[in-house]
Amino acid sequence: MQGRIAGVLLLLIATFIFTPSLAFARLYGSILCKEEGFTCHRVKGNESWSSLFPDSRDRDIAMRINRMNTNLYPGLVIAIPDNLEESSIMDFSPFPLQIQAPGEKLIVVDVIIYAWGAYDAEGTLVRWGPVSGGADWCKDVEEPCPTHSGSFRIFSLGSSGCISHKFPLPDGGAPMPYCMYFNNGQALHGEPNGLPGYNASHGCVRMYVNDAEWLRYAFVEGPTPDNNYRGTRVLVRAEKSN
Repeated sequence: MQGRIAGVLLLLIATFIFTPSLAFARLYGSILCKEEGFTCHRVKGNESWSSLFPDSRDRDIAMRINRMNTNLYPGLVIAIPDNLEESSIMDFSPFPLQIQAPGEKLIVVDVIIYAWGAYDAEGTLVRWGPVSGGADWCKDVEEPCPTHSGSFRIFSLGSSGCISHKFPLPDGGAPMPYCMYFNNGQALHGEPNGLPGYNASHGCVRMYVNDAEWLRYAFVEGPTPDNNYRGTRVLVRAEKSN
């Protein structure tokens, strides 16, 4: 089993080698829109997600591929798929739809391309969505606050009322709905204020609240006797490829 898992991890890491234009973008949509199959749209003063994409399905896809669901602002460049109406969200997955069967559930997080994916034990991608990982620099602590690369396991689960006990300084209290801790104080969790299209956290992996709720209650397992106290595996890539 360990050999199989190691092989899967190597396969995934190899798969996550993206073109430089995508891998090192800060505002993901402004770079993605230059790729084939997308159009660059510069937001005008009276435009919003709802006005640009009246259909809720199209709007959700547009937000997810741009890795943001915060308000639009004039001058922002976003990517619009040329075939949006004929496509599904899985058509725009940054991860392969099928990998070698890992033999257990697997969550992949790549903060370089601001995305997460959930694979079942057979290696089928079940769901994916955008994330915002650790920022290059956090002014309040005056140091970088990266999300750490590596292979981890979920060791603690929270509910919709989960909060940070550290941030904002000095007393904490920031909402972290459906928190799922995987590496010391770093967790997957929902972000009620939305995702901005770049990495902006103190090291946690922020995601849509509904994605976090789905992961927490429909996918993730915490450590239990049934799984030998080994919660769901989380594979994180947070370092740029050479």
